Amino acid sequence: MDITAKVIQALADRRGTDPKDITTETKFADLSLDSLDVAELVMDLEDSLNVTIDISRVKGTVGDLIAVIQEARQ
Repeated sequence: MDITAKVIQALADRRGTDPKDITTETKFADLSLDSLDVAELVMDLEDSLNVTIDISRVKGTVGDLIAVIQEARQ
């Protein structure tokens, strides 16, 4: 499973929604995620992907988070 699919699945699991309803353009606010929810998600993803994610660079969309993770993996 690629990073995009893992992030989308993690969000879907956290929100109890269908992963098909989440795209890279989806805003965290659209998923009713506040900053604490995003921080918890980032910590979970750090553990599962074995990376360090600079949360200050995650601006507000799923795509932002994926881009930061991809950079951290390089």
